[in-house]
Amino acid sequence: MDLYEKFARTMTRRSFLGRASTGIGSMALASLLSPSTSRADDTGVRAIHHPPKAKRVIHLYQAGGPSHLETFDYKPKLGQMNGQPMPESFTKGQPIAQLQGAKLTCFAPQHPFKRFGKNGVEMSELFPKLGAVADEICIVRSLVTEQINHDPAHTFMNTGTSISGRPSMGSWLWYGLGADTDNLPGFVVLTSSGRGGQNQPIATRQWSSGFIPSKYQGVHFRSQGEPVLYLGNPAGVTPGRQRDVIDSVDALNRIHLDSVDDPEIATRISQYEMAFRMQSSVPALMNLSDETEETLKLYGTKGADGSFAANCLLARRLAERGVRFIQLYHRDWDHHGNLKNDIKLKAEEVDGPAAALITDLKRRGMLDETLILYGGEFGRTPMAQGNGRDHHIKGFSCWLAGGGIQGGLMHGATDELGYHAAEDIVHVHDLHATMLHVLGIDHKRLTFKFQGRDFRLTDVHGNVVQKILA
Repeated sequence: MDLYEKFARTMTRRSFLGRASTGIGSMALASLLSPSTSRADDTGVRAIHHPPKAKRVIHLYQAGGPSHLETFDYKPKLGQMNGQPMPESFTKGQPIAQLQGAKLTCFAPQHPFKRFGKNGVEMSELFPKLGAVADEICIVRSLVTEQINHDPAHTFMNTGTSISGRPSMGSWLWYGLGADTDNLPGFVVLTSSGRGGQNQPIATRQWSSGFIPSKYQGVHFRSQGEPVLYLGNPAGVTPGRQRDVIDSVDALNRIHLDSVDDPEIATRISQYEMAFRMQSSVPALMNLSDETEETLKLYGTKGADGSFAANCLLARRLAERGVRFIQLYHRDWDHHGNLKNDIKLKAEEVDGPAAALITDLKRRGMLDETLILYGGEFGRTPMAQGNGRDHHIKGFSCWLAGGGIQGGLMHGATDELGYHAAEDIVHVHDLHATMLHVLGIDHKRLTFKFQGRDFRLTDVHGNVVQKILA
């Protein structure tokens, strides 16, 4: 008996228990799948529960907490009360971040609003280009969340819980549906920052796969320099020699997998293969020379320069190539001071590119099958913090466009001062449930068994927001 055969036949008590527990998890996963779609690869549809309206998601994440009161939720009454004490009936007993113990005064909207499109969708004049595509956008003005500080609020928005270590929504989606590409990850993250505002850090755990197999973790593509570090071959290593190394390593990994049946070994095998294919697919993705001058001008970029504009164009290219979940983090929206000037700078950075993404997808016939989600982790207070606003979780705004969503719509409302969500309240769990719904997934049925419990993105909560569906 040679060494490989001895290794393959090795079965310890630990590997037996690991294999048994994996089998239980496999049965739980199998309950999600129809017999005709139970392939274990990443390219097959695996958890469709009803006909989908969308195939993919592009999440334009505005990190730092954009003020709804200067962007998508106009409150003239707040303007009338500028400088007056904030009524205690709004704030008593409510969570407050940095304004604890401070005198609370009303702070007027710092920029005028305007109605756009056939239905008169109301948004700040800071967004004229988004206004030009207002008929494609649904603004949700009654969003609520549960965490009032940045890091836990990011975690909650991404995973549906403030407990670190849970799977992100991109990982849930990739796990549930697979990817439409063999050459790129099913979940890709791009980051950018710009002018105006505090540059809050973004933790890599925000795109973690948590307890779902790590093959479903989001992959961060750098927007400048090498998109993925160490992806290229060292000097003198040809593609053929690289292929030989991967085949040999895979053979050893498969022997080990047969012995211990550890899903992380299966991940290792698949990621070696993915990295090899990405050596050609990623440079082609990042090379924008095949884009027309008109398209580059539409987005407002000259190339992959790390800007939000370039990342929006890359998001379209990733969508074309079959990536399931594309997340763009754009930072600096934390405006505790200098709100009027700094939010103008941020709006200038995102207005044109976000509108261009909608326009470009529509003209390519892709908007109807792509859900675009735009928003941050929370909003800002109607009360002043100097010449800025504090964190706020009781009512804020986001917008959606594309697959399965009604355009030209304003859904929900906050009270007259923009403090509490008051009509058609949408919790983050509801947002997640609605996202999964348009992708053909029943959020209550997409589960993963971990530590004896069936977990899901929406936990034990969440309702589909039927009123915004097309």
